[in-house]
Amino acid sequence: MKILVGLKRVIDYSVSVRVNKTLTGVVTQQVKHSMNPFDDIALEEGIRIKEKFNSPKLISVSIGTDQCQEILRQALAKGSDEAIHVKTDFDSGEVQQWISPLQVAHILRRIVEENQIDLVLLGKQSIDSDNGQVAQLLASMLGTQQATFISKLKPTSEEGKEFEIEREIDGGLESLMLNGKPSVISCDLRLNEPRFANLKAIIQAKKKPLTTLNYSDLVKGTEFEESQLEYVQITEPKAKTGSCVFVENAEQLVDKLKNEAKIL
Repeated sequence: MKILVGLKRVIDYSVSVRVNKTLTGVVTQQVKHSMNPFDDIALEEGIRIKEKFNSPKLISVSIGTDQCQEILRQALAKGSDEAIHVKTDFDSGEVQQWISPLQVAHILRRIVEENQIDLVLLGKQSIDSDNGQVAQLLASMLGTQQATFISKLKPTSEEGKEFEIEREIDGGLESLMLNGKPSVISCDLRLNEPRFANLKAIIQAKKKPLTTLNYSDLVKGTEFEESQLEYVQITEPKAKTGSCVFVENAEQLVDKLKNEAKIL
């Protein structure tokens, strides 16, 4: 079985994001970056499947500038066998250069087909652009099964053909059985707790293969060469004004919403 995990380098979740002066993106220079938290969960699940069966091959892939190799090396240190870096020559912090989810799905599809991947694990969304579309688009392109927002994953066959899935929905939890391959799965927050790589593993990771592909070569001449998204402007959210008002009952609340806030 071959498992592919998609990883994205994003501004660290602990950083206060600032919009740049030209309103074309966010400030990325001298700002801490890290692996997208949901992708880290997907990586951890891939490692656990590999450890359970002791035979799957785990491949990590990331799209972006040379700095993306930092998170790929982390993935190799944690347990990935190989890494693929799809190199771009632009900074994804500028909105004009952001790669659309459709372009990401196209690139992943090519990697899945060329490497005969059995299982694709992705984070349910990225915390920078807040998109959560790649898993669904990729499954559609591959014409295969998918499971999104999963909180429990139990592989029932070593060949990667069957998985018991539990996913979060509005009404609670939904249980599914996936049969066949490849399968595309997006991982939610409560699926697992990602591990940390120790120093020995980090040193050993330098010997593992890291392949570099050119982004423009993968999209050139296809319908995905140009992004289908156009970002007009990015601005700071408006500061909240006003004060908190306590009401004694529902009638007062309705009165204020209707006559003061005028939203009813």
